[in-house]
Amino acid sequence: MFKHLAKDLPAGLVVFLVAVPLCLGIALASGAPLFSGIIAGIVGGILVGFISGSKIGVSGPAAGLAVIVYDAIRQLGTNSEGVFSMEVGFPLFLSAVVVAGFIQMLLAFGRAGIIGYFFPNSVISGMLSAIGIIIILKQIPHALGHDVIAEGFDGFNQADGENTFTELWVAMQDINPVAVIITLISLLILILWEQKFMKNIKVFQLIQGPLVVVVLGIILGKFLTGFDGFTLSGDEMVAIPLASEEGGFLNLFPSPDFSQVFSLPILTIGFTIAIVASLETLLCVEATDKLDPDKNVTPTNRELIAQGAGNVVSGFIGGLPITQVIVRSSANIQSGGKTKLSTIIHGLLILISVMLLPDVLNLIPLSSLAAILLLVGYKLAKPSLFKEMASKGKQQFVPFAITIVSIVFTDLLIGIGIGLAVGIFMILFKNYSTPFSFKSKNADNKVIISLSENVTFLNKAAIKQALNTIPEGSEVWIDASKSSYIHPDVIEIIEDFRVHSLSTGTTVTIEGSFDEDMQNHLVNFEKEVGNGDAGKQSYIASIWKN
Repeated sequence: MFKHLAKDLPAGLVVFLVAVPLCLGIALASGAPLFSGIIAGIVGGILVGFISGSKIGVSGPAAGLAVIVYDAIRQLGTNSEGVFSMEVGFPLFLSAVVVAGFIQMLLAFGRAGIIGYFFPNSVISGMLSAIGIIIILKQIPHALGHDVIAEGFDGFNQADGENTFTELWVAMQDINPVAVIITLISLLILILWEQKFMKNIKVFQLIQGPLVVVVLGIILGKFLTGFDGFTLSGDEMVAIPLASEEGGFLNLFPSPDFSQVFSLPILTIGFTIAIVASLETLLCVEATDKLDPDKNVTPTNRELIAQGAGNVVSGFIGGLPITQVIVRSSANIQSGGKTKLSTIIHGLLILISVMLLPDVLNLIPLSSLAAILLLVGYKLAKPSLFKEMASKGKQQFVPFAITIVSIVFTDLLIGIGIGLAVGIFMILFKNYSTPFSFKSKNADNKVIISLSENVTFLNKAAIKQALNTIPEGSEVWIDASKSSYIHPDVIEIIEDFRVHSLSTGTTVTIEGSFDEDMQNHLVNFEKEVGNGDAGKQSYIASIWKN
């Protein structure tokens, strides 16, 4: 692990500089205490880094779970009278994170490392794009200095009676010039740092844009508030608890409340986090392995064990749920990281910074973090992705678009469920609409019908209609050589057509080996025919010649 220390040390430093503002920003977006994002970053770096089989993957709190985390905390912390309490909701939520970790380890032992392959890419892309859009919409008020709902996410319909879109109008009526200036300058810096010429300059490879934004946000906040009429209120700043105020550093780590750990809401939330976190991790693993210049292959089941262990520990000590994350992983790769030591170093640096520099972190304006999250949201929902999905045709674009709309206007789980249902429907419709190809050669009165690989009962009507349009006296070839399954109902339709053809002068030849159901059906038909009509015997011979 120390073989490439010269490369892993600077890479770990770069990832740390990227991770700290992202940990704070994702905690903000999740409606959780900001320090919980820091805890998740520490656990994701140190513990998951040691256990994981990925050499360059970096774990920590993920934007993809922000909606679920926010909804879960609100659900668990709201009493029967509709009153919400963070002191009640967050400890209960931590117990659900622990449950999620154990479920992830069970998934690993059940060899569920291939779970990511069972979701259509169109739905996954739609989910990530929707998360990006929601992050942008929910961070605009923070960027403008409107922080009445300081948690960030509040679902589509919010607790203050507004929704995601009407809250934007409310924020426009409560603009803080200081926050706007910090946001605009921060966005300009972040965009500048993304330019190719900047990436080619070595010093800017070491000094990351998010760090510059955070430092400049502190400086601008201090400078601008020195003028009359320019202020940043307490709810517009980072507020990490100080060890001196909480009775010691260890008191910054809240404990989970296991009093309802076996209740249906806790188990449901735990299962949801486990599935979504595992899916996001496995998708990130695949993407990271493709980016890896050394083309290392990450053992996916071991990765689920590492993520599960990380979530158990993170939940126990007050952290957000953890996944492997592509932003930090790609930063690690681009910075030359070679082994898991770089991600462990980044975790240790986060721990040291919050132990020794909490006062500095509390000088960070929320508008600086909002700018970082706005760019994260844009990267998840780039216009080029929409063009790419549209170019792939309706079967890919329709589930993609419906998933986005469903998530934005409902929540993540309902949206994914709707998107998955639409994706399945599109597959069934495609199968229904193309069960065969129909070619007619009028010159020699020949008709060729080529059946697809799978012909289901959904194709009965289309096949029957096609057979009914064939003129009497035609020479019909039914090619089933590519078919691996033909539903018995379709077999019966073909048999009925062949029997009817004996009286119309139509000849029918079937090529290819049908499945066992077809063969059994034909054996029974042969018994019924017996030694009768010679034409029927010819029919049997034509079917069995292959």
